[in-house]
Amino acid sequence: QVQLVESGGGLVQAGGSLRLSCAASGRTFTGWSMGWFRQTPGKEREFVAAITWSGSTTSYVDSVKGRFTISRDNADNTVYLQMMSLKLEDTAVYYCNARPQSIVTMSSPRFGFWGQGTQVTVSS
Repeated sequence: QVQLVESGGGLVQAGGSLRLSCAASGRTFTGWSMGWFRQTPGKEREFVAAITWSGSTTSYVDSVKGRFTISRDNADNTVYLQMMSLKLEDTAVYYCNARPQSIVTMSSPRFGFWGQGTQVTVSS
């Protein structure tokens, strides 16, 4: 059974940084794409970033390009999201996603397995 456990969220001032982690377990994730989504109350879950199993390809939503970096450590089955220059609008619950499908599907929340989420709050 696939389990994803996020950590690293918290309260940070605008302009600050946070690093989210997602530890995956329950199977071998060779070939799986992994990524991050976020959600605020009353809104749909939004794609943030994704990475292929090899790490050679990444994808980001335009609003975080140049500020967020996704990476993964396959030895530990962990994916990271380094968030810098945080803005008020980055406030959300951040969810980790893992799926066997191609990274091109990662823009959609329709597939894969989810963690429980971690709250990121950016204050002014």
